[in-house]
Amino acid sequence: MNFLTIGHRGVMGVEPENTLRSFVAAQQAGLDVIELDLHLSKDGALVVMHDTDVDRTTDGTGPIADKTLSELRALDAGRGERVPVFEEVLDAVRTPLQAEIKDVAAARALAEVMNDRDLAPRVEVSSFHDDAVAEIARLVPGVRTALIASRYGTDIVDRAVEAGAATVCLNIRRLTLEVVERARKADLRIIGWVVNTQDHLRLVRALGLDGATTDYPEIKRTGRFTA
Repeated sequence: MNFLTIGHRGVMGVEPENTLRSFVAAQQAGLDVIELDLHLSKDGALVVMHDTDVDRTTDGTGPIADKTLSELRALDAGRGERVPVFEEVLDAVRTPLQAEIKDVAAARALAEVMNDRDLAPRVEVSSFHDDAVAEIARLVPGVRTALIASRYGTDIVDRAVEAGAATVCLNIRRLTLEVVERARKADLRIIGWVVNTQDHLRLVRALGLDGATTDYPEIKRTGRFTA
């Protein structure tokens, strides 16, 4: 399999994260996959934002779950961009997506969209939460899933297998050869994050990972030539 370069929240190193502008830039840069984050608004919309509240990435304040979609639409998400919903991203770019869900409720809302639009071939679903990974797999036939981990040991392999995930997305700052070898024995694909420097890129290539999540589109260009 070719080494995959995954755009983190689009290309958040150069454009406002999780905005249509960022996703379009990631597609134009030729990134293989675009990663995004999903939360539910107060009225059940699949809102594309990383944090549980809007404070860091918009000019508003407060939890996403306390705001309706129209209230979220009124916010500036950077450079005049508006907070998108998942369906808008599907229509704005053709690049395959990796959608991170934060809980089981988001899994159920996403499953409805994926089944209605036959998205299993195009959208991989990821989460830090084992139960959310298991739930989306239960609800969407043939969906590809990934378990994400920041602080972990070799137990991440057992957790991924138990949840039915085919991929582990792992913080490279804690990645060890032992974890990589355990994951390979379990036939898991391994993605490293966040890979923003040539040293990080050399590390993930030396460990034989399947891909890297990055904030910067240049990693796509240089990744092909890094052994």
